[in-house]
Amino acid sequence: MIEQSADAKAGKKLSYGMIGGGQGAFIGDVHRKSIALDGMAELAAGCFSRSVKNTQATGAALGLSPDRCYKTFGEMAEKEGKRADKIDFVVIVTPNNSHFAVAKAFLSHGIHVVCDKPLTWEVAEAEELAALAKKNKLLFAVTYTYTGYPAVKQVREMIRGGEIGRLRFVNAEYPQEWLAAPAEKSGNKQAKWRTDPAVSGKSNCVGDIGSHVENMISYMTGLKIKSLCARLDKFVKGRVLDDNASIMVEYSGGAKGLYWSSQIAVGYDNGLRVRIFGEKGSIQWAQENPNYIEVFKMGQPKEVWSRGRDPFCPHAQGYSRIPSGHPEGYFEAMANIYKTFARALAKIKAGQKPDQADMDFPGVEMGIDGVRFINKCVESSDKGAIWVNY
Repeated sequence: MIEQSADAKAGKKLSYGMIGGGQGAFIGDVHRKSIALDGMAELAAGCFSRSVKNTQATGAALGLSPDRCYKTFGEMAEKEGKRADKIDFVVIVTPNNSHFAVAKAFLSHGIHVVCDKPLTWEVAEAEELAALAKKNKLLFAVTYTYTGYPAVKQVREMIRGGEIGRLRFVNAEYPQEWLAAPAEKSGNKQAKWRTDPAVSGKSNCVGDIGSHVENMISYMTGLKIKSLCARLDKFVKGRVLDDNASIMVEYSGGAKGLYWSSQIAVGYDNGLRVRIFGEKGSIQWAQENPNYIEVFKMGQPKEVWSRGRDPFCPHAQGYSRIPSGHPEGYFEAMANIYKTFARALAKIKAGQKPDQADMDFPGVEMGIDGVRFINKCVESSDKGAIWVNY
């Protein structure tokens, strides 16, 4: 079970700022609550909205000093970068079109970054951020939340250990219902910006949830995509970005894959599911039942592994927080990412070098992979659903 860090127990918290997440927003509050779970960092500054009134009201509600509630992210990056007590890291929870500019501003002023996915619109932008973070010796995390589940880490270790043998095929899906009707025309703010290419980018469905499929398979299996063939659909009348996608994948080494992501799948809430097939067995995990892993080995009965009851490998077990039968979910998964990131950052501040376990959070390279995946899917679909090389 995860314990409080020595720094947290001693009251030596990191400080962070947030861009986005003002009143009326959804994901910013999720990030703040997730960070608060382990008590390793506290909010000290923010530019929560393009509306100065919203930023001021949000800051007041969160107990921030008015002089650390900024009008623009540029002002915040510059002024925080000069403070003796500057924030240790910034959390970016704005829509997709601003990620690059915001992240670049804070990296340029020596501040570590945590950013929502997709990292940027273009691969070149993502690579520029990675190069800037490396140059300035800064940590950069991308919040692919589902990598924080203990069961996901256990699956990765089981595959690394060869328990199902050489991988042959992957089937992964992520169906949702929420855009089955034109919600963007009925006042739904999330739907409005996600379906607007000026804000969301080249893709809606693949960019929003298909990128989670790519990240989850990459994280669990270590497989590298060699080529893909994607068909991006626009089923709702008048919609200019995809709301459904079917993607065939070939990996280096010979394994194959089939991905499906959809926001028009009536009856489904948040149905991320992964099935991984090897020469000796298969493993299945589903996000809506995240504490359990189903394992099938040739000639043996089905196994169901339970987080909390069954002994996971030490690294995966270290992310489990409460006993079996007490469900851990989305907040805990995101908190695990922040705990790992904060632990690595605390070591750096103390002049220590983080070890491999300290760096087990989705980093900027995963962000680059996600941007490349989105762009390759769009390229394939625009060319008539042809195979394109990575």
